[in-house]
Amino acid sequence: MRGFTLVELLVALAIFAVLSLLAYGGLASVLDGSELTSARGARLGQLQRTVTHLVDDLTLAGRRPVRDAFGDPLPALAGGAGAVTALELTRGGWPNPTGQPRSSLQRIAYDLVDGTLVRRIWPVLDRAPDSAPLEQRLLDGVTALELRFRADRQARWQAAWPPAAGAPADGALPLAVEIALEVEGFGRITRLVVIGG
Repeated sequence: MRGFTLVELLVALAIFAVLSLLAYGGLASVLDGSELTSARGARLGQLQRTVTHLVDDLTLAGRRPVRDAFGDPLPALAGGAGAVTALELTRGGWPNPTGQPRSSLQRIAYDLVDGTLVRRIWPVLDRAPDSAPLEQRLLDGVTALELRFRADRQARWQAAWPPAAGAPADGALPLAVEIALEVEGFGRITRLVVIGG
């Protein structure tokens, strides 16, 4: 019986080491790609949930004006250029499975705070001085939020709602709202939402 020589063992170990390095490099590359794909997928999911919230809230917009914490009237839907809040509206469809004595309407607001799109939900429509909204951080990395409002069937768009000239009654709603989000990593995303479905 003949064994391996020292040179043969060293050659075998060198080949095994080279193959191990190649295998580790390939595995590390696959793991890095997997992490990147997971992070990108999570970010895309966050963006999709944000757009779904916006579309659902606008689709279910209601004509109910509200009062702020000081008792001043606020229109059913307000927002756009020059508005204090990017978008604020009353929406219907708040489920009440336990039959609590409350409205099926909610007051919702969207605002851009330090690059984050924030959604605020008030527990009541007409606020008291101590009414505090629940805040949801929807999407980070938002560099711009632009809104346009379709005022009538003649394709006239407004930069703000309610429009300053010929302002409609507090409960009047636009026919449609165009939402444009500038999001880091995704660019400009635009959605057109018909009010009331």
